[in-house]
Amino acid sequence: MDKTGGVGVGGNHWQRLLQRHRGQKVNEEGKDGAKDQGKRNTFVDLKLKVNWKEWVVDPAEHFYYVWLQVMIFPIVYNWVIIILRTCFTGIAMSYLPVWLTLDYLSDLMYIVDMIITVHTGYLDQGILIKELTQLKKRYLHSKRFLRDLASLLPTDFLYFAVGIQTPMVRINRLLRMTRLNEALDRMETRTSYPNTFRITKLMIYIFVLIHWNACLYFALSNYIGFGSDLWVYPNITRPEFASMRRQYFYCFWFSAQIFTTVGDTPLPKREEEQLFMIADLLIAVLVFASIVGNVGNVISSLRDRDNVFFPNHELVKAYLRSHHISKELRQRIDNWYQHLHINKKIMRENEILQQLPVHLRTEIAVSVHLPTLSKVTIFQSCEKSLLEELVLKLTPQVFSPGEYVCRKGDVGHEMYIIKEGKLAVVANDGVTEYAVLSGGNFFGEISILNIKGNKSGNRRTANIRSIGYSDLFSLSKEDLTDVLSEFPAAKHHLEEKGRQILTKMGMLEESGEGEEEEEAEKVETKINRLESTLEVLQTKLARLMMELESSNSKMQARVEQLEREVAALETQPEDGEEGERAQGRGDGVGEDIEWEREEAEGEEEDAADAKVKKLGQGEDSNDVTKEGDGESTKSTKEDVERMVEGDIYGPKEPDDQPKKKDNDGDKIRDIGDDRPGKGDGAEIDPEDKTEEKSGESESEAGREKAEEEQRGMGQKDEEQKKKN
Repeated sequence: MDKTGGVGVGGNHWQRLLQRHRGQKVNEEGKDGAKDQGKRNTFVDLKLKVNWKEWVVDPAEHFYYVWLQVMIFPIVYNWVIIILRTCFTGIAMSYLPVWLTLDYLSDLMYIVDMIITVHTGYLDQGILIKELTQLKKRYLHSKRFLRDLASLLPTDFLYFAVGIQTPMVRINRLLRMTRLNEALDRMETRTSYPNTFRITKLMIYIFVLIHWNACLYFALSNYIGFGSDLWVYPNITRPEFASMRRQYFYCFWFSAQIFTTVGDTPLPKREEEQLFMIADLLIAVLVFASIVGNVGNVISSLRDRDNVFFPNHELVKAYLRSHHISKELRQRIDNWYQHLHINKKIMRENEILQQLPVHLRTEIAVSVHLPTLSKVTIFQSCEKSLLEELVLKLTPQVFSPGEYVCRKGDVGHEMYIIKEGKLAVVANDGVTEYAVLSGGNFFGEISILNIKGNKSGNRRTANIRSIGYSDLFSLSKEDLTDVLSEFPAAKHHLEEKGRQILTKMGMLEESGEGEEEEEAEKVETKINRLESTLEVLQTKLARLMMELESSNSKMQARVEQLEREVAALETQPEDGEEGERAQGRGDGVGEDIEWEREEAEGEEEDAADAKVKKLGQGEDSNDVTKEGDGESTKSTKEDVERMVEGDIYGPKEPDDQPKKKDNDGDKIRDIGDDRPGKGDGAEIDPEDKTEEKSGESESEAGREKAEEEQRGMGQKDEEQKKKN
C-alpha cells in the first residue's frame, strides 16, 4: 500500500527504480567522446548528470510533451480492456498472462507519472517555480493527488475474494482520464492540422462509447439468456456464434446500429431490454448532436480561415454583377482568385500575424523576407536593425499575366522586389522587350528616395509588365520615410548610393543638385531659428501665466479675508437701529463713521441711567426686547437685586439663552471689562470710556492700515503687469 501509494518517494528503492525510468539527458562530450562510446547502446548508456533532489521538469519542454503522449497508452488500455475482460469472460481467461502483464505495467507507468508530476514545475506570476519543497506541497494538497492516489489503490487483492476472472476490481484505474485530456489538448495545440485532429479525437470517443455499449449488451444478453428472444445475442451453442471474435463484432455492430439509428433493430421484449434501449437512444441523440456540432465547427473554421487568408471572392463577384462589369474583366478577376487558391498565395500576412507580439512578428518577417530584401543593391550595406524595420513594411502583391506593374512617366510611390515570376521591360508599343526580370530582381528603388537633382523627377522611366503570374513585394515611399526618420545615417547612406546610381545612368543634375542642397540648408536654418524663437516665446508665456495665476490667487485670498471680516462684524451684537446703521455703514471702506459712534455711545449712557433708576425704584422685572427678532424675556427679582448690588459674578446664563434688553430696544454693550463691582447695567466710568475710545481708535487705525496695504498691493500688481 505504501509503495504503490507513493508515500516513500524518497526511498533508495524508488530512486534506483526511477533512475531507469525518468527522463534521460544526452551526455554531450563532443565528437571524441561520441566515438569512444559508439559501440554502446545510446539509449541505455545516456548518462544523467542531474541530481535527483534538484531535478525539475519544465512543462514547456519537449520531454513533458513526450511523456504525456506515452501516458495515453496505459489510460486507453484500461478504458478499453477492463470492460472487455469483465463482460467477455472467454477473452479474459484466454489471454490472462498477457492481461496481467499489461495491467501491472500500466500501474508502474501510473507510479512514474505521479513522480514526474511531483517534479513538474509551475508558473507563478510568469516565473517557473523549481523549488522541490514547494512543488511537493502544492501537489500533495491538490485534488489531483487524491485522484491519482485513488487510481493506484491496490484493489487487485479483491481477486482473492471474487476470482481472477473479474477484472472489474480495477475500475479505479479509469480515474486518470484527466491526464488523457491534458495530453490530447497539448497535441491539438502542436499539430499542424487541428481540424483533422478534432475530428479524429471525436471519432475515438465515439468508438470507446460504442465499445462500452457493446460489452454491456453482451453482458445483458448473458444475464437474460443467449437466444431467449430476437433482441439478445443468439445462442452461443450454435457454431457460427460461438467464436469470441464473432461475439465481439456482432455486439459492436448492434451497438453502432442503435447509436446511429440506421437499420432495423429487433424490438425489445423484456423490461431490461427496454430500459437498455431507452438509455441507448438518449445517448444516441447526444452522439449525433456532438458529431453534427463538431463537423459544423470544423467547416466554419475552414471557411473563416479562407476568409482570413484570401480575399472574399463572393463579395467581389456581387459587386461586379451589380455594376455590369464586362465579361472579359470578370474572367480575369476569377482567374486571379483561382490562382490564389490553387497555389495558396496568402495576401493578408499582416492581418494573420496581428495577434502575435511585435518581436515575434519581426522574427517571422525577418526569416521570410530578409533574404529577399538583402538582394536589393541600396540595402546591401545597411545595418540589420534597419532591414528588420523594413521587412515589416513589405506588402505582398500578385500580378496577372499581361498586367502592367508600372508605366513610363507614372509617379513612383513604391519599389518592388520580385519573389517569383517573370516581368518584361517593354517599349511604349507593348511589343518590344528590352529585358526580362526574374526572382530576386528589383526596380523602382530610386523613385522612393526622393533624391534632389533627379532628371526623371521621381517618375517611372520604363514600362514593366508581368509575363505570367508574378509574386512581388512592395515597399512604399511613406513607409521608407518613416523608417529612415529613425536612422539618419542610413538615410544619408542610401541617398549617396542613389546619387551614384543616377550618376552612372546620367540621370543626375549636378548643378541643380548643389543649388537645391543650399536652398534646403537655408530653409532648414530658418526653421531651426524659428523653432528656437518659438521655444523662447513659449517659456516667457509660461512665466507670465504663472505670475498671473499667482496674483489671482493672492487677490482671491485677500477678498476672502475681507469677506470673513465683514461677516464677523455683521454677526456682532447691534446697538439699536442707529447703532446697526452706523455699524453697517462702518463696514464699508472709506466712509466716515465717527459721529455715528459718538451718538450710539450717548444713547447707551442714557439707556444705562434709565435702567438704574428703574432698578432703584424696586421694579420686580422688566421687559427686555431684542431688536431683529422681537423676542422678549422677563428678568427675575433675584437677578435685578444682584445687578443692583453689583454682583456680576453670579450665575451666568448659557450661551444659547437670549440676552436681556431694555424697553427702548437698545443693547447693553459689553466692552469686555468684567471687573468686580460693575454690573451689566452699571454706568460707565471715565476710565472705561477712555479705554473704549482707545479701542475704537485702534480698530479704525487697523482698518485704515488694511486699506493702505490693499492699495499698495494693487499698485504693485499694476507695476508688475507693466513690467511684464
